[in-house]
Amino acid sequence: MVVEIRKQEKETSASLLRRFSRKIKESGVLNKVRSLQFKVRPDSKKTKKEAALRKIARFKKIEYLKKLGKIKRLA
Repeated sequence: MVVEIRKQEKETSASLLRRFSRKIKESGVLNKVRSLQFKVRPDSKKTKKEAALRKIARFKKIEYLKKLGKIKRLA
């Protein structure tokens, strides 16, 4: 996506800049660049596995506390 603007005859620098800014917004170049500015890396297999194990451990702990009567059951 290349935006090319040429100065017209008797056009001021301010109007040229305004026209350029409008073309940039319309083309979506600015939104694309801003989205790439802070790239989020995908989680590694190890991170996903550790998160899944934590979730399972948390669920088991909650079930254990429910059986002891320390947590009231919902519904």
